[in-house]
Amino acid sequence: MKAALSTLISTKNLPPHHCASSSSSSLSRSIWLHPKPLSPPPSFLAPIAPAKSLSSSSIGLSRSSKIHTANFSSTMASAYKPEAARVPPALPLPTPPVTKFKIGLCQLAVTADKERNIAHARKAIEDAAAKGAQLVLLPEIWNGPYSNDSFPVYAEDIDAGGDVSPSTAMLSEVSQRLKITIVGGSIAERSGDRLYNTSCVFGTDGKLLAKHRKIHLFDIDIPGKITFIESKTLTAGQTPTVVDTEVGRIGIGICYDIRFQELAMIYGARGAHLICYPGAFNMTTGPLHWELLQRARAVDNQLYVATCSPARDAGAGYVAWGHSTLVGPFGEVLATTEHEEAIIIAEVDYSLLELRRTNLPLLKQRRGDLYQLVDVQRLNSQ
Repeated sequence: MKAALSTLISTKNLPPHHCASSSSSSLSRSIWLHPKPLSPPPSFLAPIAPAKSLSSSSIGLSRSSKIHTANFSSTMASAYKPEAARVPPALPLPTPPVTKFKIGLCQLAVTADKERNIAHARKAIEDAAAKGAQLVLLPEIWNGPYSNDSFPVYAEDIDAGGDVSPSTAMLSEVSQRLKITIVGGSIAERSGDRLYNTSCVFGTDGKLLAKHRKIHLFDIDIPGKITFIESKTLTAGQTPTVVDTEVGRIGIGICYDIRFQELAMIYGARGAHLICYPGAFNMTTGPLHWELLQRARAVDNQLYVATCSPARDAGAGYVAWGHSTLVGPFGEVLATTEHEEAIIIAEVDYSLLELRRTNLPLLKQRRGDLYQLVDVQRLNSQ
């Protein structure tokens, strides 16, 4: 466990990114940045102009105030014990291999034809890469229908690879050929006599960097609206997943995982720059919670959050809400779409992470004297 975790959260010297492009197609419409006009940023986000002149008395008062504030902050930090609010203590935010890059979110129409779904996903990834995406995210359960009846039929042995896992074989081949990082949404995984809802991350060399099995299973019952019990067929994963890639340190969650802020807080404490959540929220909870949860996870942890949903199919047994989205570290929606097929291309700027953490120094203000978040995996590995 210690060795695996060490590998997971270590910082690597990664080679420079090489871009590859392919010809675009009419697979789906593309959206650059935000599909709707954005309103001007709130006034509190605008830079404050410096004062033109200050009297000597005001300068003296300012210096006195700064000294008092510094002393007060030091006393508060000592009393609050913010370093004790994370057990083990939070890791420093690592320097990412790139400061800015483009992410592609491929909101795909999913059918019962597995071969068609794989070919369709391949084309979408190629289109996103041709538009400059260095990281591509696919939806939850993109290679077949989202249903308990379908999971065993479409499941693949990811560890065996090759012909028994055609979905991941395609992701590996495309990531290597295009020299991009892929967070491969999720597919049903067969491991022994168990099934998992699993997301695979592939590096620019086509190698599997990480595999995240959905930790929180979607077992809900809203009478008259929706009932779904994933645990009828699926087994819950046991391990949070943070992986170093050529586009930064990424935490992985799948759909229902987004509801549990503790998982996102662990990712933030492990130095994640970005959390990717492939997900398929439904028509009941989607309108109420999908964007809300993404913005909450981003602003609480002062990092980027990217989500990718299947496109909506009103005739399917499970109808997805859609609305794949990129959210910035201040909780701002940077790019989104509606419910139909789309490829969203947006820019991630990691320089904003330090800026927002300076604006709101939450790390220094946490009350370790009152509460703690315990990362059990890290604690046990020490």
